[in-house]
Amino acid sequence: MLSFLVRSFLLVVLAAAGLWLYAAWYVSTPLPTKTLPVEVEIPKGTRFRDAVIIIEQAGIDTGGLRFEALARALGRAQSIKAGSYEFPQALTPLELLDKLTRGDVRQAEIRFVEGWSLRQLRQALDASPHLRHDSTGMDEKVLRAAIEAVEPRLEGLLFPDTYLFAKGSSDIAVLRRAYRAMQRHLAVKWQARDANLPYQAPYEALIMASIIEKETGKAVERDLIAGALVNRLRIGMRLQTDPTVIYGLGEAFDGNLKKVHLLTDGPYNTYTRAGLPPTPIALPGLASLRAALQPAKTDALYYVARGDGSSHFSRTLEEHNRAVNTFQRLPARRRAAQ
Repeated sequence: MLSFLVRSFLLVVLAAAGLWLYAAWYVSTPLPTKTLPVEVEIPKGTRFRDAVIIIEQAGIDTGGLRFEALARALGRAQSIKAGSYEFPQALTPLELLDKLTRGDVRQAEIRFVEGWSLRQLRQALDASPHLRHDSTGMDEKVLRAAIEAVEPRLEGLLFPDTYLFAKGSSDIAVLRRAYRAMQRHLAVKWQARDANLPYQAPYEALIMASIIEKETGKAVERDLIAGALVNRLRIGMRLQTDPTVIYGLGEAFDGNLKKVHLLTDGPYNTYTRAGLPPTPIALPGLASLRAALQPAKTDALYYVARGDGSSHFSRTLEEHNRAVNTFQRLPARRRAAQ
């Protein structure tokens, strides 16, 4: 009887040792994989067992129930993350489980460019093959609510930057990040602003920053452009900037700004109306935000393009008119005479 009990005990020990050795071998051995890389899409709300089936169908032999048993033993079967995964090499069961529960998904990116309008930004979103297009065709008022924006318009409120996201993410999530980024940057720059600027609120500084973004030909002149525009705003002089007029024309603008456009009154015509337009006209970058809130100290009120991307700055209208003749009217006459 004693020898039977000893033999039974030894068999149990050997079986347990064998099972332990097999488990150790299983969790540390790369899983058989048909082809590499393997791409797997785990939809939102997928149960662990269904996710294992998807992975098996993609070409990774997980061991089925063994993989599920491993996940449950480690308490991670409920922690799988949805998303688009890419496995460039064969993984052990532990490595695969770690990726799935960590949400180590494939990433894509989208860039919002300084100076873009909201219309251009939404076109870029719609063209991205890696986003879920939840905002396509959505009314701007509804979209503002979706990203929790409180301002009356979204124009200019999305920070231009490159945004990384998991493939299959909602475009609304990207927009929400861009909106919050602009709020953070604007708040920081507002706190560091120069004294006695002619803005009543950060939103007005954002409007000015958007004009500076569109007016600046050379980055080194951005602060001077800002200084001249702030000087105009401070004394009640009309801003007289072409980009605001062009923005007001919208899709009707054909690339040729005419005198009639400058004379036709409208909320964005800064030739006919004093003060800032009602909203930003583009996405201002960080440099334009800083320039609007820390402009160059200058006496200039006027500037005119030299024709090489730079500008000539003037303190008086008389000096400005001479610069216009030198850099614009005379060269135009020479070209017409050729």
